[in-house]
Amino acid sequence: MASSNICWGIEMGYGAIKALKVENDGGNLKVLDFAVINHPRVLSTPELDQNDAMRVALGTLVSKHDLTNERVSISIPGHQSFARFATLPPVEPKKVPDIVKFEAVQQIPFPLEEVEWDYQTFVSPDSPDIEVGIFAVTRQKIAEQLAMLNDVGITPELATLSPVAAYNALAVDLGFTEDTPGTIILDIGTVSTDMIIAEAGRVWVRTFPIGGHQFTEALVSAFKLSYSKAEKLKRESDQSKHARHVFQAMRPVFSDIVGEIQRSIGFYQSVHADADLKRLIGLGSTFRLPGLRKYLKQQLQLDVYRLEQFKKLSMEGPRAGEFQASSVNMATAYGCANQVFGKAPLLANLMPVSVLKEAMWKRKVPYFAVGAGLAAAAAGAMFIRPLLDSTAFEGAQRPPVIGSVISEANLLAERATEAGVTSDAKVSMQAAEIVSLVDDRALYSAVLADTASLMSMVKQGAAEQVQAGSPIGAQLGENNPIQLVSLNTDFLNAPTGDRPSGRRGDPDTPGAGAFEQSIGNLRRVKVTAVFDIPLPNSTLGGFRDDIVEPILRDKLPEIQSLYAIKYDPNAYWSTDEVTSIGRGSPRNPIPTSRPRPTGGFSDSSDLKSLAPFDFQPQPTPEYMTRVTMTWYAVLDLANAQGDD
Repeated sequence: MASSNICWGIEMGYGAIKALKVENDGGNLKVLDFAVINHPRVLSTPELDQNDAMRVALGTLVSKHDLTNERVSISIPGHQSFARFATLPPVEPKKVPDIVKFEAVQQIPFPLEEVEWDYQTFVSPDSPDIEVGIFAVTRQKIAEQLAMLNDVGITPELATLSPVAAYNALAVDLGFTEDTPGTIILDIGTVSTDMIIAEAGRVWVRTFPIGGHQFTEALVSAFKLSYSKAEKLKRESDQSKHARHVFQAMRPVFSDIVGEIQRSIGFYQSVHADADLKRLIGLGSTFRLPGLRKYLKQQLQLDVYRLEQFKKLSMEGPRAGEFQASSVNMATAYGCANQVFGKAPLLANLMPVSVLKEAMWKRKVPYFAVGAGLAAAAAGAMFIRPLLDSTAFEGAQRPPVIGSVISEANLLAERATEAGVTSDAKVSMQAAEIVSLVDDRALYSAVLADTASLMSMVKQGAAEQVQAGSPIGAQLGENNPIQLVSLNTDFLNAPTGDRPSGRRGDPDTPGAGAFEQSIGNLRRVKVTAVFDIPLPNSTLGGFRDDIVEPILRDKLPEIQSLYAIKYDPNAYWSTDEVTSIGRGSPRNPIPTSRPRPTGGFSDSSDLKSLAPFDFQPQPTPEYMTRVTMTWYAVLDLANAQGDD
């Protein structure tokens, strides 16, 4: 069971995975373990499958460090998320959430039902205004990240933005207060840079798409190197005899970074006329490039520092020196752990509520198992007659309470016998079944992981159809994603006839077909997944036969070993709940436009210059069909061999 005062903070970066195991010991933070898992090639390398590379690195992390049952907090890269800021009108405190939601609708370039979002308010002692920071990520993006973590058995309890985590790390470590000099935190990553301004009790965040990748590309262009060799030259530039030439080749990128910083400062000062920025603190490996700090100091006229070590976080033992050398890369992971401990000033959590509930349930299962065991023991104590040798106690005086309890027990036994409830009674296995769920706890993680893999493979198959120009691909289109709407599991552990009837499609229902009867006596989990597919109902047969069924039959069973996948070839694809909608149909009209975001920016050019990407609404598919798929994860492998 996870300890409440120990947490792993994990940053899934494009250059490496950084993980930090921190213990909160009475207010003192100690590093118990840490890891830096470098990708063999940075994820910005052309033609590299980023998801596969990330999965390999995560697998390396869990193979070298035991994260089983540990509390975990993760960060979401700034360029894959949103951070928006606005000033609220004067309102009563109880009305702030409603006003913030209105602002979120205006500021986030997606419908709220398609994002996970949170907010934080900032109040300056010298101003009556209330400022709000709104933080969001699309549900599709967070689902992809959680699926990769789930594949290696990690279920985080908190997800925050990388710039938020970086700010939390320095705010706690350096003791930021309202009187702290105006500070710029610059975290230069592989593909983007997070810029955080902390001043007078408020925070402002912007992410712009310049990072270590652009420096590498500059070396590729200047010296005609391969990407991998240019990346190596960049990392070793401080030791190279050609350091001056390397600096000259990268100088245009230095100028681009300075230009983005100056534009951001200019915008911030236009909104906060009283802004007084004094210093800049750099994070990330790119800040080790020779000449970068000096160049920033000259161009920005600010004191420029690089994080060398933490003041309130320490590690003992032989790896202490190694950890100190890695400090410049550990701020985000440090901030993730701080937020779990409740020490962080920014508390934005973008974890989906459904995942939080699942994690909470998993943490409670051991308590349920203990409770079931105690209940079983108590029941046994009530009905097992004491078989003590009474002669051993003939000399002892029996307490009166024992006699009264025995008399009451005899009376209850007589009443039970007269009522006929003790004869032909069936033994209840409910407590045992509850305890057995703990033994099969890995099963549900495997089912969820396999469902995520199914989703990924189906999407890949659909993409291949699009690329091949097939009729199905032409109707799918490149920007119409297949979405998982819901996933339900039902643990079935009783032979046919022992479970309640009436559940449609259940092997235990009277009148079930040959397939259902064939697995009716096996322990199994019934998996029901509902998908939205951007195809008309008339085309679904080909989509099912060409894409879904080969994956369910051939590919999916290859990636797991805890159970055998069984499904009815004639009934696994349910159309009872299917509805097909045409564009703008009265039953479910499709909107053709979305209100233009307003508030906080004067025009679209300002918004584009400050946003990490130029987000565009996804086109609405002409058709959307809801499909229900059903299959069974059969635990009794020895009895589940043979064709489906």
